[in-house]
Amino acid sequence: MDIQRDIISRLLTWKESTQRQPLILQGARQIGKSWAVTEFGRQHYDHIAILNFDRQPELASVFTQTKDIRRILHDLAFYTGVPIEAGRTLLFFDEIQECPDALNTLKYFDEDAPEHHVIAAGSLLGVALKRNGSGFPVGKVHFLQMHPVTFREYLRSADTVLFSQTEALVAEQATLPDTIFNQLLQHYHIYQLCGGMPRATSAYLDGAGADAVEEILSDILNAYAADFSKYADNKDVPRIHDIWRSIPSQLSRENKKFIFRAVRSGARAREYEAALDWLSLSGMLHCIFLTEKPDMPLSFYEDTTAFKVYLLDIALLRRLARLPREVILAQGEHFKEFKGAMAENFVLASLLAQGDEMPHYWTLQGNKAEVDFLIPHGLDVLPIEVKSDERISGKSFAVYDEKYHPTLRIRFSLRNVKRDGNLLNLPVFLADWLHAYIK
Repeated sequence: MDIQRDIISRLLTWKESTQRQPLILQGARQIGKSWAVTEFGRQHYDHIAILNFDRQPELASVFTQTKDIRRILHDLAFYTGVPIEAGRTLLFFDEIQECPDALNTLKYFDEDAPEHHVIAAGSLLGVALKRNGSGFPVGKVHFLQMHPVTFREYLRSADTVLFSQTEALVAEQATLPDTIFNQLLQHYHIYQLCGGMPRATSAYLDGAGADAVEEILSDILNAYAADFSKYADNKDVPRIHDIWRSIPSQLSRENKKFIFRAVRSGARAREYEAALDWLSLSGMLHCIFLTEKPDMPLSFYEDTTAFKVYLLDIALLRRLARLPREVILAQGEHFKEFKGAMAENFVLASLLAQGDEMPHYWTLQGNKAEVDFLIPHGLDVLPIEVKSDERISGKSFAVYDEKYHPTLRIRFSLRNVKRDGNLLNLPVFLADWLHAYIK
């Protein structure tokens, strides 16, 4: 099943912009970038010319011989089965990291041929962009970030009626009827199993069995591990593996601050910084940093020595932790600690997919209180607390409220929609609709 992706509407906004520049679509491997661009081209152009630098390495010669766009377009015509017509043909440079000269040529498309519509994407493009920074067309391209399939996108394909009912209730900011709440909770548990990697999500929606979904998730994790050796510097490969394997245990503790000695006994930060940076640039994991002062801009007050690490996808986190699907379905007490980590990972992925910048987290000096996420919203900083069930005990949110008096606090839990003073409680499965509540 092809899942309707919200990125298509954002690509359409780019197409219709009077300030349109060549677009670089960023995001981790296997989240559906190539499919999204191809589908967008099919829907909104007369032709789409797909030029894949991994499958067609000979394409590189077109860009090494000249920077003249007219000559490049003339030569590319021999590799495409469609005409290249300004405004009617979408030029899609896929796996562009394999050809730095093509990446550099994007600036000449902006300067000399802005009438042509060009999108570039590629595997581990963030890593490639840093490595080839000297030849990057600064100021001549537009960036767009893509993420895995969100719960909202999944629900739209899984149950169109429930999706429409949810959208209407969110618009009214109404309490969810029990029948709607319970159906959404069931779908949230399913999403914990299949996650947002398109192959796994589509397999579930197409009726594939749970074993098939698990196999797909394992294949994706194995492909990621293979990428470590293929794309990273040799000296960093063992350290990348160490960090990757340690993520579930890092998140399983009550204090989820990343600890290098938990990666390997005796590990030092300076030995693993490059490996951690590689994983972050690849989009496979997200680092959020501590701030002890929730003022704007949050980045000004961040402590770069204290951070937490999450995966890009909740089901990949579950599979990496070797958590059996039966545990998710049973929701037993022995799942308590890791259930919290999965809920936090889910909310973080949702915030990023809604366009929020990377959040921070807050602790009171001495770790006497902690708030999971802080996000800027207009002139305010909004604190976010994540609870994985109906139990909402804990003093941290109250301590933060007393100290900083925020205009709004957001708590995600398994309680229904409710406003109480400056506290907004939302069911965790409504994280994708947060901006509808705080607009």
